[in-house]
Amino acid sequence: MPGRTALVRRPGPRLAEGLVTHIARTPVDTALALRQWDDYCRALRDHGWRAVEVPPADDCPDAVFIEDAMVVFRTAALIARSAAPSRRPETAGAEEAAEALGLTVHHVRAPGTLDGGDVLKIGDTVYVGRGGRTDAEGIRQLRAAFEPLGARVVPVPVEKVLHLKSAVTALPDGTVLGHPPLVGDPSPSLPFPRFLPVPEEPGAHVVLLGGPHVLLSAAAPRTAALLTTHGLHPVPVDITEFEKLEGCVTCLSVRVRALPG
Repeated sequence: MPGRTALVRRPGPRLAEGLVTHIARTPVDTALALRQWDDYCRALRDHGWRAVEVPPADDCPDAVFIEDAMVVFRTAALIARSAAPSRRPETAGAEEAAEALGLTVHHVRAPGTLDGGDVLKIGDTVYVGRGGRTDAEGIRQLRAAFEPLGARVVPVPVEKVLHLKSAVTALPDGTVLGHPPLVGDPSPSLPFPRFLPVPEEPGAHVVLLGGPHVLLSAAAPRTAALLTTHGLHPVPVDITEFEKLEGCVTCLSVRVRALPG
């Protein structure tokens, strides 16, 4: 399937210096992280995805979390502008990769800020977390880029976690997953029509691989069992070293499901 392209970026030598905001810093095993990244990419390929490496940004410790550098909607890419200045140089390689795929490229301009991890797409609805990394101006610019393409943009407040997708992601049928201590009561405070609470924080993060297959952290076995009862096929991957830096399975790739032409 030519549209199944996942942009990934190899972890750099300064990975252990990555930012942490809502958790305590613990040592990162960079050699193990590289093996886990290889396994993550292999899981994508095993399920029909073409893993394309974005040019490295070895001076940027958090560059492996490529999802934050851009948002793709249909055949357009919005290059992000993080509220964390140390992350802004990551976007050059992301833009190069987007152009190589033939995507139409837009940019978040100063003073707006936006991280891709704050953007959850469910069909044509684009939920955008407003919190520490994404502000109202960044959301306005995302709306300007994507609404002409048919997107419906819905802001969501983010307070307890780094990004919106640190708290919630969605299943193939649009049901939103979340760990209750991080999202609170989903009704009426959150705008999701269907919400499924999960028993582990890492279980709130899934990548849709196609059909019933969903990628999730191996640190969420009870959530994997729960998803099985909903007719899904969990594909667990071990990403402990990235979780130490507030990363999750969504952060490590940008999934492009439709390419121009």
